Amino acid sequence: METRNIAIIAHVDHGKTTLTDALMRQTGMVAEGAGSMDSNALEQERGITIYAKNGSIYYKDTKINIVDTPGHADFGSEVERVLRSIDDVVLVVDAQEGPMPQTRFVLKKSLELGLKPIVVLNKIDKPAARPEEVSEMVYELFLDLGATDAQLDFPVVYAVGRDGVAMRALGDERVNLDPLLDTILERIEPAGHETDKPLRAQPFNLGYDNFVGRLAVARVYEGTLKVNDTLYIKNSAGKCDQGRVAKLFTFRGMERVEATSVEAGDIVMIAGLPTVEIGDTLSVTSDQENLPAIAIDEPTISLNFIVNDSPFAGREGKFVTNKQIRERLTKELEINVGLRIDFGDATYKVYGRGELHVAILLENMRREGYEFQVGKPKVILK
Repeated sequence: METRNIAIIAHVDHGKTTLTDALMRQTGMVAEGAGSMDSNALEQERGITIYAKNGSIYYKDTKINIVDTPGHADFGSEVERVLRSIDDVVLVVDAQEGPMPQTRFVLKKSLELGLKPIVVLNKIDKPAARPEEVSEMVYELFLDLGATDAQLDFPVVYAVGRDGVAMRALGDERVNLDPLLDTILERIEPAGHETDKPLRAQPFNLGYDNFVGRLAVARVYEGTLKVNDTLYIKNSAGKCDQGRVAKLFTFRGMERVEATSVEAGDIVMIAGLPTVEIGDTLSVTSDQENLPAIAIDEPTISLNFIVNDSPFAGREGKFVTNKQIRERLTKELEINVGLRIDFGDATYKVYGRGELHVAILLENMRREGYEFQVGKPKVILK
C-alpha cells in the first residue's frame, strides 16, 4: 500500500481542522458526530489548534497520514518540525478573508523546505466570499515569498469544509471531498519505501503516557522498525544513547493502533526511549549517518514563576509548594519543546514563543489545581 504524508496548514480560524474532520468522516475513520481533531479542552473553547496532532485516512488503496498543525506563530515550534517530517502541505485559505499574517508565516516555512503546496480556498459559501480574487492574492503571496516556478504551479481546490464538499472548479457539482483527495494523490509523490536499507527514523513530536513514559512520534525514512529492536539515539552534538523499543503505534483515523512493525514511509509512535529528543536520528548501528537536525524557533519572551506567598495563598489551588511546581514544569518540558526553563531555588524563569504560548501553559496548570505567582513578561532582545 502506498503512503502519502501531508500537513494541513492555515491561518487561525480558516477552517483547517473542520476540513480535516470532514476528511475523517467521509473515509469512515470516525463516525458522524464524533470528536474533533482539536480534542484538548482549551482548543475546543478557543476554537484554535494548539498542539500538532496525527491522524490517517485510507483512500483508493492509499494511506494518507495527516498532521493538523497550529495556525498561530506562538506555536511555530509545532509547525516547523512537522513540516520536516511530511512530503507536502495543503494550505487552507478563507475565501473571504484571503491570506492573513499566519498564512504568510506557515507558507514561508513550507516554501523554504522546497514543498509544493496544494491550495484550498475554503468557506466559499460565505456571502462575501471572493474566491477568484483571493486566488490571485495567494499567487502574489507565493511570489512575495520567493516561490520557485514549480511551487507557483499550485493547484487550487474550492471547498466548504463544514459541509464536507470540494470542487476543482467553482461551477462543479458539490458532492463530497473526492476532488481534494484525488488532487492529493495526483500531486503528492508517494512516501519513500526503502525497506531494504538499515533503519533510520527521526522524531518530530513528543508525547507522554503514564504507563509507558515518553513517546516519540517519528517518521521512518529507511528500513523497518520492530518491537524489541535496540536502537541508537544520536544527535548533531555527538551524543549517542541506546534504547529498546517497548511498543509501536500507528495511526488509524484519530486513534493510535498498536503494531509489531512499521516500514519506511510511515509515521509511528515509539515507546521505550526515555532519552529521545526531537530531531534525533534513530538507527540500528552507531556509524549510520545522522538525518538533518530539526531547528526550533527560539523563545521571544520570558517571565518568572514563583510560589504564591501573598495573603491569599492556598485559597484556590491544591498544588502550592515549590516542589510541586518544579515537578509540573519539568513534566511540561517532556512535550513542550518550544519552552525553556531556568530552574532556580525559588524562582523559575520560563521562556516561551509568545504570550499565547505561555498563557496556554498557565491556564492548563490553573485547571489542574496549581497555584503560583507570575511575573510580568519581558521581551527577549537579540
